[in-house]
Amino acid sequence: MTRSTPRRHASSGRRQPLSSPATTLRIIGGDFRGRKIGYTGDVRTRPMKDRLREAVFNLVGPAVRGKHAVDLFAGTGALALEALSRGARCATMIECHFPTAKFLDENASILRVENRCTVVRGDVFVWGRTFSVNDKTIIPQAAPLAWVVFCCPPYAFYRDRWEQLRPLLSQCQRLAPAGSLLVVESDLNFATDTLPLPETWDTRSYSPAQVSIHTVSASSRGERG
Repeated sequence: MTRSTPRRHASSGRRQPLSSPATTLRIIGGDFRGRKIGYTGDVRTRPMKDRLREAVFNLVGPAVRGKHAVDLFAGTGALALEALSRGARCATMIECHFPTAKFLDENASILRVENRCTVVRGDVFVWGRTFSVNDKTIIPQAAPLAWVVFCCPPYAFYRDRWEQLRPLLSQCQRLAPAGSLLVVESDLNFATDTLPLPETWDTRSYSPAQVSIHTVSASSRGERG
C-alpha cells in the first residue's frame, strides 16, 4: 500500500488536467461549485448521482465545516472534494484502483487543494486493520479534528463482504473524535438494523439508494456494535 505525496505548484491560473479523463463530474456546491473533476470511467467505479450527493450534503449541512473528510471507497473522489468545497479542513481518500487514484491526485491539484489531501492507494480493509488515531493520514494536524467519514462501497459489499465492512464501520465509531459523522450509502436491500449500534443511525430513503448517518458521541466511541 502506498500513499501519495502532496504536490505544490508555483504556477498561477486555473490548472489543466494532467491526463485525459474518460468522463467528468461536477462539484455541486460550495467554493468549487460548477468545477469539473475527471475519472477513468472504469465500470468498477460507481459515481454517486448528483441528486443523491446533494441530498447527502443537505443532511450533513454546515457540520462538514472544519472536519477531516475520510472517503473509504473514494472512486471519483467527488464526496471528499465536495466536502472540501463546503468547508472541510482536509481530506483522506482511499482507493485500491491505481489508475483511478491517479485522477484523485490530479483533481486535487486542479482544485488547488493538494496540500489538504492525502490519497491512500490500497485496500481499505487492509488499511482499516492498521490505522490508528496517531496515523497522520487521519490526523495530519497537531490537534485532532472531528471526521466526516463517507462509506459508499459497491452495493454488493453489503452482501459479499459484510463480515469485513461491519468491523470497519465499528472501528470508525470507536476511534473517531466525538462530534464526527459517519455517512453510509447502501441500496434499499440492505438491512440498516445490522449496522453497529443500529439505534444511533438516521436513515433516509432516496430510491434506489438509502443514506444512514451516525453522529459519534463520547459514549458511542467506547462501545462495540
